[in-house]
Amino acid sequence: MSTVRFDPTALAVLAEAYPAAPVTFEHKLAAEGLLTRAALAELAEFLPADSVEYNLGDLPLGVDPDKVERPALSAAEVIRQIDRAGSWMALKRIEQHPDYAKLVDEVLGEVRDVVAPRTGAMERCEAFIFVSSPHAVTPLHFDPEHNLLLQIEGEKVMTMFPVTDEAIAPPRVHELFHLGAHHRNLAWRDEFQARGRAFALRPGQGLHVPVKAPHYVRNGAFPSISLSVTWRSEWSCAEADARALNHILRRAGLAPRSPQQYPARNLGKSLAYRAIRRAGVVPRP
Repeated sequence: MSTVRFDPTALAVLAEAYPAAPVTFEHKLAAEGLLTRAALAELAEFLPADSVEYNLGDLPLGVDPDKVERPALSAAEVIRQIDRAGSWMALKRIEQHPDYAKLVDEVLGEVRDVVAPRTGAMERCEAFIFVSSPHAVTPLHFDPEHNLLLQIEGEKVMTMFPVTDEAIAPPRVHELFHLGAHHRNLAWRDEFQARGRAFALRPGQGLHVPVKAPHYVRNGAFPSISLSVTWRSEWSCAEADARALNHILRRAGLAPRSPQQYPARNLGKSLAYRAIRRAGVVPRP
């Protein structure tokens, strides 16, 4: 018998919010053996170096990732000493390991009937694990994927901002990100704080993070482990294409309108950008 990670109430809560609104819900992954510190230390040793990102956790809310200092410890030792390592770590694309691939497939399989009727087939499915020392900070950034963040150990607070707030995430930053010319981190100003909404997460709670919603994370007083399962959709890919086309239009001296939010499909700009890309006029993002 397969393990059930989301009960009907959790799926109903997610269905009401997906894909446009953030919402918290319950899950049953906190006791998963593959998500213990010992198992994750072994996973860190298994993954290729470019799938393990870790750095010091005492960071400002707005920072260029190229200027973040790494700890002296190895990735596996950071996990083993996460109580006192003062670090933040991401294990990326954990589905590269067959045991974690099975776990990710099972988790995503349970939400597929919620997702598919709204945004279509789940594409480019990937998962990430975040391991953080007490009080570690993940700076302000956005992500291009649909995302369920599942808290496994410890507590954290994610402060999330509206996708449509272009003062926090200017159109030009979106556009350059999708062309591979800008990192995902965003500049921070203290006046942003009042425009965000804080979501406190404990073990057994999850949070739906809409595509491109700016957010930052502050860890609690104890080490934290979170699992993030992500996917792309026809809608999210069209949004990315529309952003890239807007960059071309902006360079031509025009002032294009930002892509519309779901359920608008942004199909015209998406098809136009794909045609330009196929013609070799611009590089593939």
